[in-house]
Amino acid sequence: MTYDDAALLQAARKLGADALVAVFDYYAPALYKYALRLCCDTAEADDIIGEVFSQLLKHLKAGKGPRDNLRSYLYQCVYHKVVDNARDRKHLTALEDGVTLMSGDALPSQHEDQEERDAVEAIILNQLSEDQRHVIVLRFIENFSLKETAEIVGKNENNVKVIQNRALTRLRNALGSRPEDTP
Repeated sequence: MTYDDAALLQAARKLGADALVAVFDYYAPALYKYALRLCCDTAEADDIIGEVFSQLLKHLKAGKGPRDNLRSYLYQCVYHKVVDNARDRKHLTALEDGVTLMSGDALPSQHEDQEERDAVEAIILNQLSEDQRHVIVLRFIENFSLKETAEIVGKNENNVKVIQNRALTRLRNALGSRPEDTP
């Protein structure tokens, strides 16, 4: 059974088993990759996804949860779980561990393009603050709009623009390019 986002949300709000399975099947792979990019730990990413879908089910049963944008709601939940876990841990995984995990079985590199993308993601993980990393991953890897990104990270659109611009400047500096070198 195929749904568009709005129809899938409406069906899930009715707690239909087929709809709930479809929500999981449709969103879980992308949410897992997003969580893994942020936390660099496969077990933690698995736990986060389980917690997010458990929370979604509890909210839907209580008549709460997303009203109009299921995708944004789920990414927001993942974001908050990652931030909560990082605060609880009081430290982030070392870049080398993250790169090892990202290039392992969870994200197999099948093409040179994928290897290049993994290298760029490793640079992002290493060079950016936590807020900058979240914004860049959401905007340029997950392709969220500015408005959706602001909703997910809990900041206004202007703050997201500032974070994004600072992150891009930091990346340009890390890569050794000057602003006039970029188109």
